[in-house]
Amino acid sequence: PMPIGTVKFFNSDKGYGFIANADGSGDSFVHITAVERAGMATLSKDQRLSYELETGRDGKVSAVNLETA
Repeated sequence: PMPIGTVKFFNSDKGYGFIANADGSGDSFVHITAVERAGMATLSKDQRLSYELETGRDGKVSAVNLETA
């Protein structure tokens, strides 16, 4: 099953934010490119999403394949 979380914070100007994982495992970084790929313009605080976690080339884990949960 895909993780589900709520948007803790998203800054459209800076192009990133964080999703608080519903299972209490901490926060996941989310970049504007993942948001745009999901067909969304931005994320709103407390918005519920399902997502997958992907480790990038830089070794950082971020949320991708975002969907409204």
